[in-house]
Amino acid sequence: MRSSNPVFSRRGFSRDNGIAGFNAQPQAGGPAVGTTPANPYAQGAANPYATNPYAPADTGAGGPQAPARSGVMTIDDVVSRTAMTLGTVVLTAALSWFLLPVDQDNLGKSYGIAIGAALIAMVLGLVQAFKSKPVPALILAYAAFEGVFLGVISNTVSTYISPGVVVQAVLGTMSVFAGVLIAYKMRWIRVTRRFYGFVMAATVGFLLLMVVNLLFTVFSGGDGLGFRSGGLGILFGVIGIILGACFLALDFKQVEDGVTYGAPRQESWMAAFGLTLTLVWIYLEMLRLLSILQGND
Repeated sequence: MRSSNPVFSRRGFSRDNGIAGFNAQPQAGGPAVGTTPANPYAQGAANPYATNPYAPADTGAGGPQAPARSGVMTIDDVVSRTAMTLGTVVLTAALSWFLLPVDQDNLGKSYGIAIGAALIAMVLGLVQAFKSKPVPALILAYAAFEGVFLGVISNTVSTYISPGVVVQAVLGTMSVFAGVLIAYKMRWIRVTRRFYGFVMAATVGFLLLMVVNLLFTVFSGGDGLGFRSGGLGILFGVIGIILGACFLALDFKQVEDGVTYGAPRQESWMAAFGLTLTLVWIYLEMLRLLSILQGND
């Protein structure tokens, strides 16, 4: 089963009831197409990421062992790359906050720059998602343009709705991240095929409704179907945050599998990219929800 995160799904991270493999190709004499493949990382099976073609074969107990493989992904790699990517987002968001004013005279110009940055970030994200190998410069460029967009949007919301809403949204995003991480480590959340299917179905429905609402807004004016304000807006804001939390659990599972099964170290950049995408989603939904709540006060 492929990850719902397009970043991971392009990297060959796959899941079959919690068992992961990395770009595994069918082997001659292997299981027929349509049958459940054997787990290449099961006890006694050869791990393709641990193979050393220059080491003596393992002949069993007491026989020579292949040395531990270097250059594999670790948690420290994921943490450091994620810190770099998120740090870039925060830095460019702060710069755009102070350098792109959102007063009445400059709001249109700043909004134009923000929308342009968002479109560039989307293109860069899609290019990286479909590349065969991670490109750190491309990932950091995505983070930089995403930060410009977030900075302008956050400044606008803070200026015209509530001065404290951005801090609350940041704290809320951090709380969701910490809560899902704790729940995942404690195994209160188990990423299974059923969990994956539920998240994917709910996400597709959520996005379709948002697109329909956007079309009604463009052609009919106002708030479209009302998904961005009032009671429906609050409901869909909560649903959006819950979906983001579910995506975090999927991302944690992919990172855990990558570390466990010896994915190449460069995959830590893709893990950082995927986590950044999810955290941006949660922050935007949190900002929207808090804006609606405070706008109704």
